Amino acid sequence: MQAKEQFSCGIVIVAAGRGERAGSLRDGPKQYRPIGGRPVITHTLDAFATWPMEKRIVVAIHPDDEALFDHARSLVSGDTSVITFAHGGATRQLSVLAGLKALEKSGVTHVLIHDAVRPFIDHALLDRCFSALMEGADAVLPAVAVADTLKRGSADGIVVETVPRTGLFAAQTPQCFRFPPILEAHENAAASGRSDFTDDAAIAEWAGLPVSLIAGSADNVKLTIKRDIAMADEKLNRTTLPDVRTGNGYDVHQLVDGDGVTLCGIFIPHDQKLLGHSDADVALHALTDALLATCGAGDIGDHFPPSDPQWKGAASRIFLQHAARIVRDNGGTIMNADVSLIAEAPKVGPHRLAMRENLADMLGISLDRCSVKATTNEKIGFVGRREGIAAIATATVVYAGGAK
Repeated sequence: MQAKEQFSCGIVIVAAGRGERAGSLRDGPKQYRPIGGRPVITHTLDAFATWPMEKRIVVAIHPDDEALFDHARSLVSGDTSVITFAHGGATRQLSVLAGLKALEKSGVTHVLIHDAVRPFIDHALLDRCFSALMEGADAVLPAVAVADTLKRGSADGIVVETVPRTGLFAAQTPQCFRFPPILEAHENAAASGRSDFTDDAAIAEWAGLPVSLIAGSADNVKLTIKRDIAMADEKLNRTTLPDVRTGNGYDVHQLVDGDGVTLCGIFIPHDQKLLGHSDADVALHALTDALLATCGAGDIGDHFPPSDPQWKGAASRIFLQHAARIVRDNGGTIMNADVSLIAEAPKVGPHRLAMRENLADMLGISLDRCSVKATTNEKIGFVGRREGIAAIATATVVYAGGAK
């Protein structure tokens, strides 16, 4: 057995196909279609990126798909610094060769070649691949024994014979190899004009490399047609916890002599005003922080520092709508916004509906998802002395993809 420290792993993910059997290209290549809230290929890359093994990952992509790939890679939960791409070719075989060539000078000793549209690959199977390679195998093929009765049919749709299924296996990926011989085999196949190989194990067989079978996984299915993608989406949505997040925000502004206050974007005439760099809308400031909290995006001061003169007197709806865009860019859907105002005066009740309508308009959600409440501080503390107004806000946001 080779020592573990001698094992340097390269991974080629094949993702350059157009996936015509999966439906209209208007929906995009199948490897980038969403399942469980994220692209198929993101789930695949997750499995490899989080596998606790030193590795380099090259994804063979179509030249037109760089933007799609960058987005999918950005959603990977593991270490994305090990993931690069190469432009694939017109066939799967040429795409694999492009991925292997991209690894040629990296010093890897072994390579795992995997289909991007097998998103349910798990670490247990990867560990079995690793163990077989460590035992000295030149080539390793995960496979499952054929369970269905097989029939050979004629061109006119008539059964010719029943094929014995003893010793028959359905091949899966990742197909795993010592790096130098599989690169040489691919180069020789390309040089000889052979382009009819259906997988990399077939090229290894053609090159005279012994291919060892190991147990595959029933879950490691290939998504080929549109229904496969729909079923994968159903599976992930059925087993993934909903990613519901709640953010809280608090803000306070001092009251000074003036002619009115702005709360939730509504100006209320009053014998005082709120002091602040912007319009000092304490309610919208608290709600902005609550939204930013749901995706770990800091607070209002990070995005709109009071030291920046461009925000002098700015309407606070700018801040709230900016936070809402950040939430949506991160895959969030705002479900609820709740603001509690703490003030002795002015009275909020007559303006509550207008405030709620403002929130609904700014956030792009329905009125019934917006709540504004007000209470006094029973004349206690700075609020009770009419020295300031405080606001507490809560935002509820559901994020795509489920909890991780």
